[in-house]
Amino acid sequence: MQDMLQAILDQVRPLLSQGQVAQYIPALAEVDPHQLGIAICSLDGQLHCAGDARTPFSIQSISKVFSLVQAISHSGEEIWTRLGYEPSGQAFNSLVQLEVEKGRPRNPFINAGALVICDINQSRYATPALSMRDFVRHLCGNPRIVSDAVVAESEYQHRARNAAMAYLMQAFGNFHNEVDAVLRSYFHHCALSMSCVDVARGFAFLANSGYCPHSGAQILSPRQAQQVNAIMATSGLYDEAGNFAYRVGLPGKSGVGGGIVAVVPGRYSICVWSPALNASGNSLAGMRVLELLSERITGSVFSAVP
Repeated sequence: MQDMLQAILDQVRPLLSQGQVAQYIPALAEVDPHQLGIAICSLDGQLHCAGDARTPFSIQSISKVFSLVQAISHSGEEIWTRLGYEPSGQAFNSLVQLEVEKGRPRNPFINAGALVICDINQSRYATPALSMRDFVRHLCGNPRIVSDAVVAESEYQHRARNAAMAYLMQAFGNFHNEVDAVLRSYFHHCALSMSCVDVARGFAFLANSGYCPHSGAQILSPRQAQQVNAIMATSGLYDEAGNFAYRVGLPGKSGVGGGIVAVVPGRYSICVWSPALNASGNSLAGMRVLELLSERITGSVFSAVP
């Protein structure tokens, strides 16, 4: 496995010069784009990794899955009265769709939907940022995971569009807490600094019917884990979810920090990281790594034969 992963990274490495790191968040614009890592966590606890798999990076929108899981764990089906679980077909930060649909976001992985989920969690937890950090530490089995305060502040200083979404939803009665406080929590979630190893371990419960393999804790019910995987499959890669399903064929979630996590139900959780992005805001090299990996070992969830 180790040799195969290294061979895949070597094959993909020429792509590192073709993408561009996220420019609209100054702290991310400074990241070295020539980094590439992968980690695979199997349900029996085996870990396989290659490249820069242990280098921490800003998980950004991958955190939206953790936020959603928190909300489901304490509020269950009730959360779906405030947002949907349909693909948006629009940019992840679209205001137009939100206005037309009267402040009800299409799904929890576009920014408006993630803000509603953060608003739900803000009502539940006294210190949402710390609750999220501790939740993620538990999932990963790593007590050293922290949120990068520099990245969080950088995002807060460029909050205008996210704030506009929150205030628009507030105008429609779909936002219940102080906007600035929710935005602070949201940016601290996005600024969580984790490695491929951390993320792969943190998502293993979604490959294991809701049970965390290393702790044995039930994070979600099997049905809830299936539902989260379904939303990841349809909406997890911004407006490139269809391309990801076609090329990779797995539930996944990306972030503009260059990470992509994918789940092979019953087998593995995978995280690949390369900071240089394609035009859709997804890791250019990471997409290709997962495509090659799917061809060789994981298979597609849409295939009759794993």
